[in-house]
Amino acid sequence: MDEKRQKNRRKATSEANAKGEALSSEERGDEAVMVIRKDENLASTEHILEEVLDKENLKQALKRVLKNKGAPGIDNMKVENLPTYLAANWQSIRDSLKNGTYQPKAVKRVEIPKPGGGKRQLGIPSVVDRFIQQALQQVLQRHWNDTFSEFSYGFRPGKSQHQAVKQAQEYVSSGLNIVVDIDLEKFFDRVNHDVLMSRIAKRVEDKRILKLIRAYLNAGIMENGLISPSVEGVPQGGPLSPLLSNLMLDELDKELEARKLHFVRYADDCNIYVASQRAGERVMQSITKFLAKKLRLKVNEAKSAVGKPQERKFLGFSLTYGKTARRKIAPTSIKTFKEKVKVLTRRKRGDNLKRIIEELSTYMRGWLNYFGFCQTPSVLLSLQKWVRRKIRCIIWKRWKRSSTRFERLRKMGLSVLHAREGAGNGSRGPWRMSASPPIQAALSNAYLRSLGLPDLRCATEA
Repeated sequence: MDEKRQKNRRKATSEANAKGEALSSEERGDEAVMVIRKDENLASTEHILEEVLDKENLKQALKRVLKNKGAPGIDNMKVENLPTYLAANWQSIRDSLKNGTYQPKAVKRVEIPKPGGGKRQLGIPSVVDRFIQQALQQVLQRHWNDTFSEFSYGFRPGKSQHQAVKQAQEYVSSGLNIVVDIDLEKFFDRVNHDVLMSRIAKRVEDKRILKLIRAYLNAGIMENGLISPSVEGVPQGGPLSPLLSNLMLDELDKELEARKLHFVRYADDCNIYVASQRAGERVMQSITKFLAKKLRLKVNEAKSAVGKPQERKFLGFSLTYGKTARRKIAPTSIKTFKEKVKVLTRRKRGDNLKRIIEELSTYMRGWLNYFGFCQTPSVLLSLQKWVRRKIRCIIWKRWKRSSTRFERLRKMGLSVLHAREGAGNGSRGPWRMSASPPIQAALSNAYLRSLGLPDLRCATEA
């Protein structure tokens, strides 16, 4: 990328978080906000706690926590109870934050399935700790955001996964046809606390903030009713964790920039683009050593590789080869989509058809909102046909008897001959019958749309 282009990209660096809007009385709980006093908003990092405790900042944090909802922590307090709790207890919480005696509660460990298999561990803080972390995150984000690399896209205002994928696409289109795909082994679970705190101390002079962050890192983890100490890691699930992960990996970004390497990073997913396999192998070896020595992080050798962009995936997408590289949905992402649809449309499911299509439609719209960014509409068309066939299969199967199928098909406008053919003779199962001309004619695309099934259409963004 030439110097002029780099300069233009720096000008486009996103603005920090905008000020939070005043909450509606229903959203905030007026009694909670009334006890949050207005403090002087000081710019110096010696007084960041005063910025955190600023009334407007706290109102914005409360609004965000209420909007995000989420499960209770180890104290079982629900999000909707937070305003009332703050109204009664904020003064003492505020005092403990100011004098450095505040003690966060341990996070509750839960596991959620990963799209590509396996499970991801999350740590759920208490609702009060989520509120304090959110207030702290907003202030630190404003101080740090503009210092981060323009090629770091994860968890930053004005940045997105789609922007990261598009940047990778630009690299490949420019002729960098080899990617160094780096996957950090259990990154969030293995962040070294001392290394992280040393990075924070270089940016924050307020000792109370340093003590508070250290307290959150050492708060402990509750699993199966037992609390164990946390000696390393930044548990995923809290508002502060993404920002701390960006700070931890900022040194990697700066190292890659110093070496004039072309890279894009989203959280712990980092891709570096080079011109040859040999160069890629050299970069992989040297960066692996850098991460181990400087940040005490380990590269997952099983998931990391040097290869062609069309053979690797980045944030669910792959890239085609050539000067006009296109974004396509990675095969593993298509597999995940189909597995989810199969669960939602399983034939023995007891819910009525309306409920099934409602859940399927919600999933499909969310999936399309992200993967509609692809530039291969034929793939979306193929998936659309497959989903329609799954629905036709369910409907035909639920008609059960041939006589019922014949009657339904006649009511839907089919001739006697075609209705008999669509009713089946027992030799063909539901899946084969769902592709037969009579069933496709009766349960047409228009009919399925009338039931609420959405179309999968590729986004127009180039």
